Amino acid sequence: MADRALVIGGTGPTGVPIVRGLVERGAEVTILHRGLHEHAATPAVVRHVHTDPYDDGSLAAALAEVRADVVVAMYGRLRRIAELTAGKVGRFVSVGGVPAYRGWMNPWLHQPAGLPVPVAETAPVVTEPAEDEKGFRIARTEEAVFIHHPTAAHFRYPYVYGPHQLAPREWSIVRRVLDGRERIVVADEGLTLHHHGYTENLAHAVLLAVDHPDAAAGMLFNAGDEEVLSVRQVVELVADALGHRFEIVSLPYDLATPARPLLTQPLPTPRVLDLTRVRTQLGYRDVVPAREAVGITARWLAEHRPETGGMEEKVLTDPFDYGAEDALMDGWARALATLAAPAFAVEPGYGLAYSGPGGRRRSAPEFTP
Repeated sequence: MADRALVIGGTGPTGVPIVRGLVERGAEVTILHRGLHEHAATPAVVRHVHTDPYDDGSLAAALAEVRADVVVAMYGRLRRIAELTAGKVGRFVSVGGVPAYRGWMNPWLHQPAGLPVPVAETAPVVTEPAEDEKGFRIARTEEAVFIHHPTAAHFRYPYVYGPHQLAPREWSIVRRVLDGRERIVVADEGLTLHHHGYTENLAHAVLLAVDHPDAAAGMLFNAGDEEVLSVRQVVELVADALGHRFEIVSLPYDLATPARPLLTQPLPTPRVLDLTRVRTQLGYRDVVPAREAVGITARWLAEHRPETGGMEEKVLTDPFDYGAEDALMDGWARALATLAAPAFAVEPGYGLAYSGPGGRRRSAPEFTP
């Protein structure tokens, strides 16, 4: 373990557990941030350096004063930070995001539309701004990191969830529980798989790169929960954690407008990461299983309710328009009630290989070993 660690950022949802983990490992930790989001959970022994990362002069001056064996860079100005720390630190660990992958934000870049499943670190990244402007910038930032720090370890985060997340996906479900809603809309049975990462799990992955510098050197890593939950499973887990039951109303994707904040993308196609590299090279395993983490997050949100109409809800773009939702669900119920299902001369089956409920019957009344 390095004696001196500099964390740039360090006060966000995964930054706090990373800082805590470094202190627990015996490091002398400094965090460099603006000082606008001091966190009570930050260990008292941590040294704080306050500066404006958007001011090049201030950032350069602050970094010039800090000596570190390892830098963990979690702030948005990653390209500039990588440049300013080049040749001045022992090791460089950085955090970026999965929008670097070609098609993560723009699924129509693949034909048929949708990402390959799962997405490995070797998958193509965005190469043109026209494909996806944000993904293009993220991919160019990754290149800059390895130009200035060839032995860096860089992590691609998926959507983060957990306490203190500024865009809490689960709030779309939790608020409906607290508001006493009995029904909730999902698209296509809520079967979309979208990789997420619980705060403690993502922090653990980053800390493994600090623990295993040789294995992490010069590598890109996907990070995320080992289990990828469907939207429907998340809805059910949140409701269970809060002692609630929803009637889950499935609508075709094109009609399921209220489900968009849970999908967080313009198609219901899956977005799943391949975690083989971080598991095999760094020994990653979830410290909190996803099914438990969703419940923890739901209870935390219920106890720390975001402001109605506040920043979290604006970021989620969920209007919580229950009148419109009810009208949509009621209209769908009427449409189903009037649908005359045709009779099939021969009813389609699930295939003769299927042996589950409603499938092929056994050939003999009793099983003979």
